[in-house]
Amino acid sequence: MSTLRLFYALWPEPDLADTLSTWAAQAQPHSHGRPMRTETLHMTLAFLGSVEKEIADELIDATPYHRLQPGTVTLDRYGVFARPRILWAGPEQTPDSLQASHDGLWLWLSAFGFAPPTQPFRPHVTLLRNIERNDPPADAPPPVTWRYDRMVLVASESTDGGSRYRVVARSKPQPD
Repeated sequence: MSTLRLFYALWPEPDLADTLSTWAAQAQPHSHGRPMRTETLHMTLAFLGSVEKEIADELIDATPYHRLQPGTVTLDRYGVFARPRILWAGPEQTPDSLQASHDGLWLWLSAFGFAPPTQPFRPHVTLLRNIERNDPPADAPPPVTWRYDRMVLVASESTDGGSRYRVVARSKPQPD
């Protein structure tokens, strides 16, 4: 049976993605590493991994009806995940509304047979991969506020040039 490698994410508007690319460029002289392509920048809410096509199709059909509460998250710092050698941008503290959206998403996903991860939610946007230092740059650029009202379901496909992301479903915003 075929599978799709899937994750749910917040996907930035183009202006925010450009700003985050600037953050990556400013961190690169310190951390080195490979910058993420602007069009791939995102904040993962739930990584599902390889999902059987039948379940993937159910998620694609159901995603438009799983609505997030609108909210904001302020990205105000750089951070490092040392073992995977990643430099990221994220909030100093996870907003309650974002944590609730994350927890609600995993509760909803449990009906499809998925279990939440055991580690705490650490909202972040990967900026650089294969970094050479385990300490982030001391000074982050000025904080940027990300307003969100929906999420996307993304298929990650391996290619010769690395991973390619394809949005396969979008949730609808909350009605006014």
